[in-house]
Amino acid sequence: MQSKVLLIYTGGTIGMNRNPHTGALEPFDFEHLLLRVPELKQFNMQIDTHQFNPPIDSSDMSPQLWTDLSHVIADNYSQYDGFVVLHGTDTMAYTASALSYMLENLTKPVIFTGSQLPIGQLRTDGKENLITSIEIAAAKDEEGHARVPEVGIYFNGHLLRGNRTTKQSADEFNAFESFNFPHLVDAGVNITYHEERILKPDWNKPMTPHFRLDNNVIIFSLFPGIREDLIRHIIHTPNLKAIVMRTFGSGNAPQRPWLLNALKEGTKNGKVIVNISQCMQGCVEMDRYDTGFHLKEAGVVSGYDSTVESAVTKLMFLQSHYKDSEMVREMMNRSIRGEITV
Repeated sequence: MQSKVLLIYTGGTIGMNRNPHTGALEPFDFEHLLLRVPELKQFNMQIDTHQFNPPIDSSDMSPQLWTDLSHVIADNYSQYDGFVVLHGTDTMAYTASALSYMLENLTKPVIFTGSQLPIGQLRTDGKENLITSIEIAAAKDEEGHARVPEVGIYFNGHLLRGNRTTKQSADEFNAFESFNFPHLVDAGVNITYHEERILKPDWNKPMTPHFRLDNNVIIFSLFPGIREDLIRHIIHTPNLKAIVMRTFGSGNAPQRPWLLNALKEGTKNGKVIVNISQCMQGCVEMDRYDTGFHLKEAGVVSGYDSTVESAVTKLMFLQSHYKDSEMVREMMNRSIRGEITV
């Protein structure tokens, strides 16, 4: 039976044209994008399309648009073998992380891709990214199951777990990396699927979509000289439920009594404070140094080896499902979509 893939265009560089008058990149009609890739006709599969109208600059991505995207996938889930989402690179890791939480027990691939150069440019990276993403989205094993039933990001020859990925370069074709988790698929002359790394759903149960997110969360980074009044202002922000705190090294922070007291006050008032390292690679270990241990005593939760993108979207997802902050804290310590190594 012929495979069917739904190609969802949200926006991004891949579908842009250079304005001859201003020189700036601007979106153009999705049908033109498809005309630029005649190779798609060589696939022995049905490729249908869905376009966000108007296209979204990924800097304008929002929880509401993540919900819209989840609806598109959920509404078409039974009709397709896989989904490829074309998306701007700037917030792709946030969207892929959010979708990984919103699509529970995913049994089909949802592959995000895009490009650093528009698909109409001679040296574009968009064609290979798009063509290989479609091939991975349609790939099945001997039993007829999807080979990669996950939300992934495909770029420059590698498929990465979506909620483990960070944009690492604004200029290189190798725009993304999952520093704390190995690649799911490597595509060279052959496409190599690393089966042991890929999540396995319960094939007997349906995919369960979720459409609610609670974005009462903020990210802040610690730095030498951070001011007490600003931290206290954040801690006392009305309606704020959670903080992703980017700390030094393996989860360390200044041992200032005011900082620890402010964090303790926040957790006592029901705020969930998650400790994420500012390093691209490595894990938060709050028992390793005295400074980390004091954060733990103040009620701060370890983010383990989570990316910032994954931690903030996981909090949005959990806060929309659990009223009790203790439950949110407990779930932050669990890997629910392969997002952390516990």
